[in-house]
Amino acid sequence: MDKLDLTKAFKSYYTATTAPQLAVIEKGLFLTINGKGDPNGDVYAENLGALYAVAYGIKFLCKKADKDFTVSKLEGFWWVEDTSVEPLQVPRSEWYYELAIRMPDYVTRQQLSASVLSAEKKKQSQLFRNVDLKTKEEGKCVQLMHIGPFSEEPASLQKMEGFMHQHGLQMNGRHHEIYLSDYRKTAPEKLKTILRHPVK
Repeated sequence: MDKLDLTKAFKSYYTATTAPQLAVIEKGLFLTINGKGDPNGDVYAENLGALYAVAYGIKFLCKKADKDFTVSKLEGFWWVEDTSVEPLQVPRSEWYYELAIRMPDYVTRQQLSASVLSAEKKKQSQLFRNVDLKTKEEGKCVQLMHIGPFSEEPASLQKMEGFMHQHGLQMNGRHHEIYLSDYRKTAPEKLKTILRHPVK
């Protein structure tokens, strides 16, 4: 049986141009884990590891059922509690995030539970219980493809804000990033990241 590749099955979801554009993002099923703190910190790394462990556990279960799939791109939803302050002025230790990996629609909560239990037994950690399976639907969004290091994202975000102002739009949800490149293996200037803002 052919392996399902969600980046090809939902090509428009994983595609953006380098100039800001409007897009309508339909609902999808995601494996998620929530956290707080610097993305370069240990807690973030532990959460990321837990998310991937459960994702590959679910993939293994689906493969046994002849429904194999490629584990998809990492995504992050980011926000801060103090909305009176420009988010980039808030210390990274105060950033909140929800890491996500898109799953095929046929993945079940039973498979989630089985994968969490399996990971718990192997690693002797309850962190895997923080991984959840949920449906997300962002609807109308402004997005662009940011090419380059994460540190240069503010320039791309400014372009998006200019586009939103020009079209009378405002934020209607959390800042969303889709990491198309593996930052561990890709030169910073070649990193590709979709930046997405739900708008109204």
